[in-house]
Amino acid sequence: MALELGLDTFGDVTRGADGETLSHAQVIRNVIDEAVLADQLGVDFFGVGEHHRADFAVSAPEVVLAAIAARTERIHLGSAVTVLSSDDPIRVFQRFATVDAASNGRAEVILGRGSFTESFPLFGFKLDQYETLFEDKIDLFAELVNSEEVTWSGTTRAPLSKQRIYPPIEHGKLTSWIGVGGSPESVVRAVRYDMPLMLAIIGGDPERFKPYVDLYHRAYAEIQRPVKPIGVHSPGYVAATDEQAREELWPHFKAGRDRIGKERGWPPMQRSDYDREADHGSLYVGSPETVAKKIARTATALGLSRFNMKYSAGTLPHEKLMSCIELYGREVIPIVREMLA
Repeated sequence: MALELGLDTFGDVTRGADGETLSHAQVIRNVIDEAVLADQLGVDFFGVGEHHRADFAVSAPEVVLAAIAARTERIHLGSAVTVLSSDDPIRVFQRFATVDAASNGRAEVILGRGSFTESFPLFGFKLDQYETLFEDKIDLFAELVNSEEVTWSGTTRAPLSKQRIYPPIEHGKLTSWIGVGGSPESVVRAVRYDMPLMLAIIGGDPERFKPYVDLYHRAYAEIQRPVKPIGVHSPGYVAATDEQAREELWPHFKAGRDRIGKERGWPPMQRSDYDREADHGSLYVGSPETVAKKIARTATALGLSRFNMKYSAGTLPHEKLMSCIELYGREVIPIVREMLA
């Protein structure tokens, strides 16, 4: 299977040409334009994240994806990631089934617990039920994907008996990935529900995730079923040269990392940390050739079916993001395909 190459964004709130922060509304319109460009350039997938905080504009990715669907022709559209724990699985399925209809079968969903917890108090869920909520809701979601009539019972909501959900997926099943940040239990869970695995590798040598890939293969071998696709989501940025890419990304990448790090007790990011990630870690920053070589290396080492580069980074301006997408589509993708042919 040929490697699919996609792009992800969290709808980071960016700055305009005057240095002022853009409105959330303008950022959402810019994200739609970015997806349209990705479609025109032949990018395989465009993912939109879900957050409920001031520094990210997108809280309802399916609505943004529906707007993108109306302006695109071929690109697959999905979340990156849908925080299933604090949502209703039936409503998530219905919304993505609607995007699938609007896009003529191009919708996907990546299900996860998310690395932020703002949605829990916002929607009235208790953080001490973090694990229980996800276990229960992924179990129900798997039933929704696989059955026309759903009979299910769990611990966090009322049971269902021979319930049909509308609108149904027009052709086949809704492509549903499980997003994993580094938990063996999550890898095994993906196999249990027979779902593709999306590894969120946001730091360190990507090859350190090889044990999770091996576990995924072993777990499938035990149930004697074909292995589903494996994907990776990692941050990156492409410019004309390595130096230009690193210098343009650095202040925005640091500001975003430090803002989140302050909430989580991390020390401020040093330039040496950034350069180490660019040289040996999971930051795909540089010229088209540099980024392509690194993607091809990761794809080969982990046996990937898809690589999604998160191209948005804090306040990095929309114009820079558009240039990055242009280089990714016109230069990075063809070089990767040639390397892996």
